[in-house]
Amino acid sequence: MSTITPQPQLRRELGVLGATLMGLGSIVGTGVFVSIGIGANLAGPAVILAVLIGAIVAICNGLSSAQLAASHPVSGGTYEYGYRYLTPWLGFTAGWMFLVAKSASAATAALGFAGYLLNLLGLNSSENSLGLIILGLLAVVTLTAIVLKGIRRSNAANTMIVSVTLLALGFFVLACLPAAIQNGSQNLTPFFTSSPADVLEASALMFVAYTGYGRIATMGEEARNPRETIPKAMIVCLGLTLLLYSTIAAVGIGAVGVEGLSGTAPLETAISQITGRGGSVVLAIGAMTAMLGVLLNLILGLSRVLLAMGRRSDMPRFFAQLNREQTTPTWAVLGVSGAIGLLVLVGNVKTTWSFSAFSVLIYYAITNWAALRLSTQDRLFPAWISAAGLVSCLLLAFWVEAIVWQVGLGLILAGLVWHRARQANRTE
Repeated sequence: MSTITPQPQLRRELGVLGATLMGLGSIVGTGVFVSIGIGANLAGPAVILAVLIGAIVAICNGLSSAQLAASHPVSGGTYEYGYRYLTPWLGFTAGWMFLVAKSASAATAALGFAGYLLNLLGLNSSENSLGLIILGLLAVVTLTAIVLKGIRRSNAANTMIVSVTLLALGFFVLACLPAAIQNGSQNLTPFFTSSPADVLEASALMFVAYTGYGRIATMGEEARNPRETIPKAMIVCLGLTLLLYSTIAAVGIGAVGVEGLSGTAPLETAISQITGRGGSVVLAIGAMTAMLGVLLNLILGLSRVLLAMGRRSDMPRFFAQLNREQTTPTWAVLGVSGAIGLLVLVGNVKTTWSFSAFSVLIYYAITNWAALRLSTQDRLFPAWISAAGLVSCLLLAFWVEAIVWQVGLGLILAGLVWHRARQANRTE
C-alpha cells in the first residue's frame, strides 16, 4: 500500500511582535518616502483623505488576508487561498500577479536605496548609471544572504531596519511640526483643490503604500499560533501605518505646502526647507534603511509564494526544496533574487507605481473573493468586510490609466497560458 510523503514544513518561529515588525518593514518603505509626494501633487491637501481611503481598502483586505491565513496557515498567501477556496486558475493568477508586481517593486527599492546613497555621497545617481546598478545589485546580494540564514536572522535584521526608519520619520514629524502649526491654516486650505477623479487616483496610489501587510499572511507557515498571531499583527500593523502616514501627510503639507513635497524624494525636499542639509542627511539615512527593509521583506514574501507554486508544480519543482534545517526555501530565495537582479540591471529608478497598483489590487480582489468563501466557523470578521474589499479593489484597479490595466491584463493572460501548459504536461 503506497503512502504519501508530506511536504517538509517551515519552522514556526514568528510571534505577534515579529510579525508586526515584518509588516511594518514591508509597508514603511518606498511608499511613505515617495507616494505621499505623488499623491499630494495629484490631490493637493486632500491627499490626507486619499491616505484614509487607501487605509480603509487596505484594512478590509488585511482582515480578509488575516482570517484566511489563520484558517489556512501555509506559505503562499492568496495563491494558496485561491486554490483552496476558489479555482486553480484564480489561485495561479494571484500568485503570478504577486510575483510580477513585487519583483518590480523589489528592484525599485534596490535602485531607490542606491540612488539615495549616491545622492548622500554627492555622486551622480542618474538613471542607467553604472554605480546605481552596482549598488542595487550589492543590496540584493547582501539581503539575499541574510534571508538564506532563515526567518530568525531575517527578523533581527528587519527589526533594526524598521527602528532606524521610524526614528527618521519621527524626526521629520518633530522638525516640521512647529512650521506646520504656524503655516497649516494657509497650506491646508482650500482642502479640495482637485477633482474627485484625482483623489481616487491618489487613493489607488496610496493603497499601494500599504500593501506590505500581505507579507504577514505569506508568513502563515512560520507563525506561532497563526489563528491568533496573524490577525493581531495585521490589525496593529495597519493601525500604526495609518497613524504614521496621515501624520506625515498633514505635517508635511502644513509645514511646506503641496509644492514643497515635490521630486523623487519629497520628504527629503521638505525637510531641507526646514532644517537644511543636516535634516536631509537624517531623512536620506531613514529612506535607505526603509528601502532595504522593503527589499528584505519582498525577497522573503516572494520566495514563499514561489515555494508554494513549486509545491503545486505551477513552477519548477526544485523551488519547493528547503535547506537541511528546514528554515529557508533556498532555491526559491535564489530564484526571486535572480529575477530582482535582472530587473535592477535595467537601471531605471522611475517607479511604475500605477502598474504596481493594478497588479496588487487584482491580487487582493482575489483575496477578498476567497475570504467570502470561508465557512462560518472559520470566519473571524463579518462577510461585508470582504465584500467591501472586493468591490473597492476592482474599482480602484481600473481607475488607473488605460494602458496600465491593458498591459496588466495581457500579463495575466500570458501567465494563464503558462499555467495551462504546465497542467497539460502533468496530465500527459
